[in-house]
Amino acid sequence: MTTAIDARGLRQSFGSRTVIDGLDLTVSRGEVFALLGPNGAGKTTIINILTTLTQADAGTASVAGFDVRTHSVQVQQRISLTGQSAAVDDALTATENVVMFARLAGLGRAASVRRASDLIEQFDLTDAASRIVRTFSGGMRRRLDLALSFVVTPEVLFLDEPTTGLDTRSRRDLWDIIRSLAASGTTVFLTTQYLEEADQLADRIAVLHDGRIAALGTAAELKSRIGGETVELHDSHGDLLRELPTDGTVAGLRRALDQLDEEGADGAVTLRRPTLDDVFLAVTARTTEHSTVKESA
Repeated sequence: MTTAIDARGLRQSFGSRTVIDGLDLTVSRGEVFALLGPNGAGKTTIINILTTLTQADAGTASVAGFDVRTHSVQVQQRISLTGQSAAVDDALTATENVVMFARLAGLGRAASVRRASDLIEQFDLTDAASRIVRTFSGGMRRRLDLALSFVVTPEVLFLDEPTTGLDTRSRRDLWDIIRSLAASGTTVFLTTQYLEEADQLADRIAVLHDGRIAALGTAAELKSRIGGETVELHDSHGDLLRELPTDGTVAGLRRALDQLDEEGADGAVTLRRPTLDDVFLAVTARTTEHSTVKESA
């Protein structure tokens, strides 16, 4: 099986509000796939449909080769989900949390203890193994939450904004863990509102807007749609005075600098490459404009 997730024509409404509107997407086995979108865009709704927590109003979806509606048990046996809030028991230690989850997953007591020891080490929690979880930092809680997701190694791991609320160091530590999980063969479906996170982790990125995939590709492919580098001229206070697009070549850069010289421009020059922020703003602006024209037609 080369396809881990396949969705066709998914639709979901809550009352009069349409959240998912004919969404199609495919995720390959072993891929890290990031779904970008602002709060309220429907990212969590998509996760809930794909993990069998919610049934879509229309459309079909399969995960790990099984239909999420007709074979939900088989899907549940092959996935793990880490939501926006850590699902750990604050009154237990880190080891006790993992042992409890292992027992619930059907492992015997001795096997559960061994699995807990392995996961505590893998997720860099050895020094805190015997500490009560309520004393943990946010980053430690998220690492423990991820460890619980791997009591039984899943074919597909769903991460719904896993680093929300974490500091920069904790976020980067979690990125390293996610990379190692993907390297071991697990498919990772990641939702995030942090564009840098998607840029750093994902093999492919989808931008969700108005309930549909508005753009899809690798980070490099999405950035290339915006254009090449831009030469920026700033004054002594750092304020932007002038922007000149280039094609990314030495000749293009030289032409931009020559033009500034001819204009007698004065200031500091920087070269800015397109970012996922640029992609996101451009894509959502185009689709919003398209929707406005369509409604007024």
